[in-house]
Amino acid sequence: MKENKLFPLKKTIVAFAVLSGLAGAFPLASHLMPQTHAASAAVAGLPDFTELVDKVGPAVVNIRTTEKIQAGNGFAEEDPALEFFRRFWGMPVPKAAPKKRSTPQHEEEIPRGVGSGFIVSADGYVLTNAHVIEGASEVYVKLTDKREFKAKVVGRDAKTDVAVLKIEAKNLPKVNVGDSSKVRAGEWVIAIGSPFDLENTVTAGIVSAKARDTGDFVPLIQTDVAVNPGNSGGPLINMRGEVIGINSQIYSRSGGYMGISFAIPIDEAIRVSEQIKAGGKVSRGRLGVRIAELSKDIAEQIGLPKVQGVVIAQVEPGSPAEKAGLRDGDVVLKFNGQVIEKPVDLTRAVGALKPDTKANISVWRNGAQREVALVIGEAETDKTAQKADKKSKKEIANSLGLTVTDLSEAQKRDLQSGGVVVEAVDGAAAAAGIMPGDYILSLNQLEVKDAKQFAAIVAKLDPKKAAVVLVRRDRVSQFVLLKPQQ
Repeated sequence: MKENKLFPLKKTIVAFAVLSGLAGAFPLASHLMPQTHAASAAVAGLPDFTELVDKVGPAVVNIRTTEKIQAGNGFAEEDPALEFFRRFWGMPVPKAAPKKRSTPQHEEEIPRGVGSGFIVSADGYVLTNAHVIEGASEVYVKLTDKREFKAKVVGRDAKTDVAVLKIEAKNLPKVNVGDSSKVRAGEWVIAIGSPFDLENTVTAGIVSAKARDTGDFVPLIQTDVAVNPGNSGGPLINMRGEVIGINSQIYSRSGGYMGISFAIPIDEAIRVSEQIKAGGKVSRGRLGVRIAELSKDIAEQIGLPKVQGVVIAQVEPGSPAEKAGLRDGDVVLKFNGQVIEKPVDLTRAVGALKPDTKANISVWRNGAQREVALVIGEAETDKTAQKADKKSKKEIANSLGLTVTDLSEAQKRDLQSGGVVVEAVDGAAAAAGIMPGDYILSLNQLEVKDAKQFAAIVAKLDPKKAAVVLVRRDRVSQFVLLKPQQ
C-alpha cells in the first residue's frame, strides 16, 4: 500500500513567508493586487454547502459488515506453517488435526468491509449498494448520533447494485428524494459518506454527464465529486438538498479516485427498492435472445436504409422470442415504439416490463420490416437479490449445515452406490469436520439416493437431536455425529 505523507504545518508557514518576501522584491508584484481582489470576489461567489450538510447529514449512515468463520484448533498435517514452527522457532508443533483439514471449534465474527447508506423512511428503511453487503454474514448501521443497529437485509439486486436494509427504530431523520430525470450537466452536487471509514465526509463537485452506459440496466450519472472506497452506497445530493443518486462506481487505474465517479439515478433506485420491499426481489421482463451490435457493412449488405438496430445472434429454445417467431439474424429496429440504437437499449426496454406483458417488436428480415407481437417472459431472478430469502430456505432444508447435490455419472460409477456429494458446509457439519467433496451415503441409517430424497429426510429430523451420517472420503467411509448447534 502506498504510504500517505503529511507535511508539518510549520514548514508550510515558513515556505509561505519566504514566497511572500520574494514577491515583494519584484516591481511586478504591485500589479497583482487587482487580480487578488477579483479572486476574492470569485471565492465569495462559490456555493456554500454547510446548510445542505446540516440538512441531509443526519440521514446518512455508516455501514459495516462482518463475516462469520469457523475457528480451528490445529493445523493440517501438510500445512506449511508446521515446517515454519520446526525450523525457525524451535517450538513444539501445535496438535495436528486429521489429515487435510482443521477441526473447527467455534464461530468467529470478523470485519469484512465498510460503506455508506442513507435513510429513506422514518421507520428505518435504508438504501445502499448491493456490493456493500455482498457476502456479509451480518450488517450493522451506525447513525450520526453514534447509535448502531443490526440491520436486516430486505433484499438486494446486483444488476442495478441497489440494496434495501431495515433497522428497528422510529422517528429517524430521512432524506428528501429528488428527480434524477431533471439533473443537468454542470450543476453543483455533493456526496456524503465514509471513504476509508472516515465517517460523515463531505465532498463536492459538478455533474459531468448524464446517462453513461456503464451497466446493462442503469444509465449512470457521471460527476467529478471525490468518491473513494467506503463512499459506496452514500447519497449524491443537489443544491436543493435532495438525493438524486447513489454513489456506486469510480473510474480508476489505481483503485482510488481519479476524477471520475458514477451514481445510480435515484428514480431507478427507488423503483428497484419498492419491488424489493414488496417481494424481496426484482422482476424483469425477458425476451430470450442474445444480441449483438449492427455494423455499417452488415447494414448495407442486408439493405437497411441506415445503421440502426441490433442483431439477434441467437434465439433461446422455448423462449418468448421463439414462440413469437423471431429468428437468428433478425435486426430489431424498435421495441414498443422505442427506437433501438444499441444492445443496451433493448436490454433496458425489455427489462423494464413486467412478465406476461404484451409487447410489439419491429424487425428487419429478408429486406423488409416486419411487426411481431409477443408476450414478455420473466428473467431468471438474480440469486444474490434473494439472499435473505434463500438463506432461510437453506436453513430449513439443511438444518445439519449440509448443502448437497446429486452425483454425476462418473461419481456413481466410482461409488458403485447411491448418495450425494457435499457442495458446502456450515454449522453442525462444519464443526464435525465434513468438507466439500465428501460423499454422504446414509443419514440416521437411511440410505441416501439423491439430493431430493436427502432433503426430505432432513426435513423430518428433530433439530434438537443429534444425527448420524455415513461419510465417504478418499475411498474410506466412517460415521460422523452431527450435534445440534447451540
